[in-house]
Amino acid sequence: MNKKIVLLVDDDADLTKVLKFRIESEGYEFMSVKDGKELLDILKIKRPDVILLDIMLPNMDGYSALREMRKNEAYADMPVIVLSAKEKKKLGDLFALEKAAFFVEKPFDAKELMDKIKILAR
Repeated sequence: MNKKIVLLVDDDADLTKVLKFRIESEGYEFMSVKDGKELLDILKIKRPDVILLDIMLPNMDGYSALREMRKNEAYADMPVIVLSAKEKKKLGDLFALEKAAFFVEKPFDAKELMDKIKILAR
């Protein structure tokens, strides 16, 4: 059976290392890119089961990348968990419009994040 793929879109190298270890230890394949443009590029060749998407990114921010994703029928229903240090009450509605599955504020509890990944990666 193929492993489910979790793609992290975040430019924080330390967070990437921590999440790579945690996600792989739970039996998932882990991939990462550093900005929204790289996300859109990698979607042309890989289909992750869950995307963890930061908002504040270089080149193309997370919200713009998610909007572009949702315009493409092939990615319209792809599960996305938004990760952000910004408060949910300020940005949650914007991401709800783009059908983000969950909005997780940084810093976050790794177990809670894994529980959300498990829900979406069925």
